[in-house]
Order: sequence, then C-alpha cells, then structure tokens
Amino acid sequence: MREAIDVLRVSELFGGLEEGALALVAGCAERVTFPAGAELFREGDPCEICYVVEEGRLALSRRGPRAEQRLIVLGPGEAAGESALLQVPAHGATARAAGRLVALALQRDRVLAALAGDGGAAVAVLGSVARVIARHLRFGASGVVGFAKTYSGGALRREHDLLGEREVPADALYGIQTLRGVENFPITGVPLSHFPPLVRALAAVKQAAARANGRLGLLAAPVADAIDRACQEILDGHWHGHFVVDMVQGGAGTSTNMNANEVIANRALELLGHARGDYAACHPNNHVNLSQSTNDVYPTALRIAALALLRDLLSALERLRDALAAKGEELSGVLKMGRTQLQDAVPMTLGQEFTAFAVTTGEDIDRLRETARLLLEINMGGTAIGTGILADPRYPQLVAEELRALTGLDLVIAGNLVEATPDTGAFVLFSGALKRTAVKLSKMCNDLRLLSSGPRCGFSEINLPPMQPGSSIMPGKVNPVIPEVVNQVAFAVVGHDLTITLAAEAAQLQLNVMEPILAYSLFQSLSTLTAAVDVLRERCIAGITANAERTREMVERSIGVVTALVPVLGYERASEVAAEALATGAPVREIVLARGLVAPEALDELLAPAAMTRPRRLPG
Repeated sequence: MREAIDVLRVSELFGGLEEGALALVAGCAERVTFPAGAELFREGDPCEICYVVEEGRLALSRRGPRAEQRLIVLGPGEAAGESALLQVPAHGATARAAGRLVALALQRDRVLAALAGDGGAAVAVLGSVARVIARHLRFGASGVVGFAKTYSGGALRREHDLLGEREVPADALYGIQTLRGVENFPITGVPLSHFPPLVRALAAVKQAAARANGRLGLLAAPVADAIDRACQEILDGHWHGHFVVDMVQGGAGTSTNMNANEVIANRALELLGHARGDYAACHPNNHVNLSQSTNDVYPTALRIAALALLRDLLSALERLRDALAAKGEELSGVLKMGRTQLQDAVPMTLGQEFTAFAVTTGEDIDRLRETARLLLEINMGGTAIGTGILADPRYPQLVAEELRALTGLDLVIAGNLVEATPDTGAFVLFSGALKRTAVKLSKMCNDLRLLSSGPRCGFSEINLPPMQPGSSIMPGKVNPVIPEVVNQVAFAVVGHDLTITLAAEAAQLQLNVMEPILAYSLFQSLSTLTAAVDVLRERCIAGITANAERTREMVERSIGVVTALVPVLGYERASEVAAEALATGAPVREIVLARGLVAPEALDELLAPAAMTRPRRLPG
C-alpha cells in the first residue's frame, strides 16, 4: 500500500498542495476497505466524511423523479463527499462501492482540528476543496449526471481548422469545431449533455470503433487504449459537461460528432501524457473518427440512445399498467353507468373501466417493443454515403460485434448501407407508436377529468387526489392538474411526431440532413412521456377513490338500464318504458312494476349488477 500522502498528492482534490498542507491532511486519513456493493453514505445523511479513492471504483447515484439514477463512477484519485470539509450538512448523493474499494477516509472534525493551528494550510486545503466543488457546479452536466469534471479559469489555447485559427478555453475538452458549432447554433438552449443517454451512446460508438480499428491494426495499441479509456470515462458519467453543442444544428449532426471526437481526443491525450490540443498524438479526425463518418456515427448513436430512453418509458408504462389493474380490482364492486357519446348507455363497474385502461396500456407496451426492433439495424461502416469509403471491409461486422458487447443490444448491420444511410423510416414508425401511446394516455386523462368533474355539478363518480389549490379567486376549487399536464405532454408528442415525419420526408439523395431535429423531437417525446406516465401513476391513479353511492344512484335513475329488459319486453315495449321515464322522471323500475310488465323477483334478477355488467345466457 502507498503512503496516504502519496495517494493525496495525485488526487484531484489535494494535488498541487504544498507538502506541509498535504502532510496535515494525510495525518488525518484512515484507510478503509469496502466490499462490492457496500454503502459509504446515503443521500440526505449527515455529511461528515470525505473519501478519496485509492483503488477500485465508487458509484454515485441520486434519487430521481422516478427511481434512483446513476450519476457517475469515480476512480483512483477522485473524491466523494468532499463538501464535508466545508461543513455542508447533508450528502446530495448516495455512494456505493462498485467492486472492492480502498479509500482514504477524512473525518471532517479531525481535518478541521488539524488545520486549526496552521492558517496557511487551512486556506490552501479548503480553497482547493472549494475550487473543485465550484468547478463541478459551474459546468456540471445537466440532468442526472451532475458531477462531470470540467474546465475552469480564463486561459486559452489556439487551435486551427479548415476555416482558420480560433482560441479555445485551455481546460476545455472540446476543440475548435465544437466552438464553431456552439456559435453557429444557439437554437434551443438544450445541449447534448441534456440527454445523458445520447452522450453515452456517442461514447459507446467511438469505443467500439476504437476497439475494431485496434483489432484491425489500424490504430496503434497505446492510442486505441487511450481512446477506449476516455470513452469508458464518459460512459461512467465523466466529462458530460463538455458536450455543449445545441441539439438542433445544421450539418446533419457533424457538430455533434466533432464534439464527441474532440472531447475523446483531448481526454485520450491527457491519458497519453500530452496536453489538450496536442493533436499529433491523438487527432479527433485521424484517430477518434477513424473508419467513420458523421453519417454512420450519428444515426447509430441516435438509435442506441432512443432504445435506452425507451427502457425507462417501458418501465414507467409497466408500473402504470399494474397500478391501473390494481385500481380495477379495488373498484370491481362499484356499479356505475357506462356512456357513449356522453349519453347514458348501459351499466358497468368502475373496476371494468380501470381494467380496460390497464389492458390498453399493456397493448401500447407491446407495440412499442415491436417497433423498437427496427432501431436495431445500424449503418456503421457505411461512412459518408453507404459505400464504405475509408473503412476496411472487415470493419462493419467488427464494430457491430463490439457495440453489441458494449450495449447488450442485438444490433445488426443493414443489408444495404447505401439504402440505410439516408433512411429514417424506422424513426417514423417508432414515433408513430409513441404518438399512439400518447393519444391513448390523453384519452384516459380526458375520462378521468370527466369522471371526477364536480364536485357538486359534474359527474363526480371518482375523486382524484387533491394536489394543489385550483384558483387564485375561487375558494375551495381543486383542479385535475395531473391529467391536465399529461394531456399537454401528449399534445407535444403528437407535434413531435409531425416534426419527425417532415424531417424524414425532407431527406435528399444519399443523406438525411434533418436528423438533428428528428433526434431532438424523439428524445423530447421519450423523456417527457416517461415523466408524465410516472407522475400520472404516482400523483393520480394511486390515490383515486370512488363515490359509490352516487354512481349507484345514477344507475338507478338512468334510463339506460331498460336495455337489460329488452330480452323480456322486446325493443318496442322497452322503448315505450324509456320514453315514459324520460318524460316523467320516474325510475324505469317503478314504471315496469306499475305496468305489471315483469314480476318483482324477475325484475330484481334482470337489474342485478351481475346481470347488467357481463354477458349471460339469453332466453331461447
């Protein structure tokens, strides 16, 4: 084992400190070994210990709106819980050992006590901690990533491209072509890092390419290994804050591809012992982009990212289906009137209504899975237009093999790469399935809003859980805000589907240059629909209750129950009863008994809930 001071000397948190300050901190360190899966701290726990990884890997995760989500995986030299040294009260994430882990534990009180006698060391140590935390906060990746290591300061480096020279932030992992992309496309304000699955998909494609090129002897082993390691860091959650290009861009995704190429090249350079921007040793185009073009990298990454986002949506839909089925079982004994064209139809149970919602949700899950299979066909190795120029003929199958191993997806190379390169038909069909899901969810929410309308002057058959006051002027009003927000998400998904359709239609000749807006629209649909489904389940479906007395009263007052008497009375006489009930307001039961049309015992049987809400044998 190394001495604690040697571990701290090369750490992100304390590297660069003078020996005296390092010695003070090292004197407080306790080496701790954790087995795989061990929890070092939990989100919300008091923040009292900073851990510096010596050996192994440490995974950080955070509670998300739907489930715990991975943030980042830390390796040797990186620290977790560093805010303990600044007396932050609670941890903002949960830390677990990803395999056997050896770390130096720094107790806050012990470190601060050691620093109390040396003002200079205290300023240096705590200043270093504050700078690292500030860097994380300043350029941390969006969404669940949040801990990406980033650039800081005002130093610049000069880079050049086809159009000339530009100055790039010295600590930026991206380069000149990314800088031009940022300047040219200030469109949505949504950078690539907003969608971590896309950043990870780009890294997976580049990692697979580096491995395939290494196997073919086209990349020197040290360069291939450095690219591989840089990509793995991105897959682990690092460096996402450097994926800064806007999602919507001209150039068919070239700015996205170059953003990935430059970040990976510069991180690989660091791993090789070179400075960022020293591209002779590892070049964004010559090495990271070897055997590739934007036109096969970008659509392949889009497919992988879409499938990753779909996994979350399918999980959310499965949970919703189960919640609806459980609600159907819970309300199976609540009799109510069914309606067609908003008019009374025939009786049913609330349980049947919610069970039908569960079944239709299950059908959407099946359709999404079916159409998603089309996204498994990729065009890697087609390069610019599908002819495979600048790619070894063995490369496509090798890169597909590597991608399958990395992603766990059954990816296959398209049978004709010239056809596959401009073709976005799979996205159109998949978006159509998403639209179908959104439309049916919206219809369900329309029903929930109607059934809960009131409370005095509407249907008022069910009660939605109250989420917030509904009016700034009308006291006591509570609105169905959760179904309303799901409706709005559904409208957006329908709009995104039209955008995707138009983008696919706009393809010309050997390339579809409109894929960026297609990708943005598709990812927005997937992510917002997933959130909406979970919100609907958690904040609406789970808390629904029935007004059973009101529903039964409406059944008894309804004219629609006369339908159950048709087998005995015939259609004409049943219509006469219905007309009289409508004209007089008298219940159907009273009219039938008053006319002596059916004996009381037989009428009770005909109008029993079991007889009116499911099929039964008819008299011969």
